[in-house]
Amino acid sequence: MAEMVKKATRESYGEALTELAEDYPQVVVLDADLAEATKTAFFRKAYPNRFIDCGIAESNMVGVAAGLAACGKIPFATSFAMFSAGRAYEQVRNSVGYPKLNVKIVGSHAGISVGEDGATHQCCEDIALMRTIPGMVVLNPADHYEMKAAVKAAVRWNGPVYLRLGRLAVESFNNSDDYKFELGKGITLRDGKDLTIVATGLMVSRALEAVKHLAEQGIDARLINIHTIKPIDRGLLVKAAKETGKIITVEEHSVIGGLGDAVCGALSEECPVPVVKIGVNDQYGHSGPAMDLLDEFGLNAAHIEETAKKFLGRETQ
Repeated sequence: MAEMVKKATRESYGEALTELAEDYPQVVVLDADLAEATKTAFFRKAYPNRFIDCGIAESNMVGVAAGLAACGKIPFATSFAMFSAGRAYEQVRNSVGYPKLNVKIVGSHAGISVGEDGATHQCCEDIALMRTIPGMVVLNPADHYEMKAAVKAAVRWNGPVYLRLGRLAVESFNNSDDYKFELGKGITLRDGKDLTIVATGLMVSRALEAVKHLAEQGIDARLINIHTIKPIDRGLLVKAAKETGKIITVEEHSVIGGLGDAVCGALSEECPVPVVKIGVNDQYGHSGPAMDLLDEFGLNAAHIEETAKKFLGRETQ
């Protein structure tokens, strides 16, 4: 049994790249002057000849990555999500997505939990942007073990991938050495019949806490971890909708264009049911301690629990 660890997924990303490098000599890593923050510094130290610091020029970095991919390399172009997905969107769309090149775009420090860096760096739109690019796979792993498995899956996938990393340390819950990660497949962490909570990334651990509290109050909530937002696991979601009738989505991202909209899109075609979306509600973040901001924006177990009880008409319990 693997040990439980508390670690930011950005750190797990850096470790995974370094561990995979020997078996995948085509892997090269690019960064935009943020290697210490994104943890690509681990790879830089171990494989300096396969690391390129492109400076504070993210659009150019993506262009370089596209050229490397055209030459048979597997580049991981890494920066803060605001820059790799936001500033460089045109290059990701036209230089990577359009020619279907084997480039991995990596967005670190995504969401409100960037904390004191403030609204300009708290990218809550990256999933929405990357979902719109045809053929782009979108991954948002939830803990240490899931991130390491996702990096390996991204290396093996021949095509463009967007990989979202978090700054905040999170307790691992996938503690098995034989943890199975499959692109496009969600994971049912807990079965239940009263309603289904669908979570991604950092919010999965908080949803787990909420589900435990709900169980103590006699509410049987199903919990699904969606690590692959595109392509999304339509079959698993439709099954949950048919069996529980109500869905709550939870994400550290705007409620516009992210997990919630992806779930609604899947269900509306096959099994329309009521869906409540928990996320950032059409607003910018602001500077402050990460944990305080998550609480302020309702991205915590207490708000998930309260929302579930209200959804079921059991607020007084």
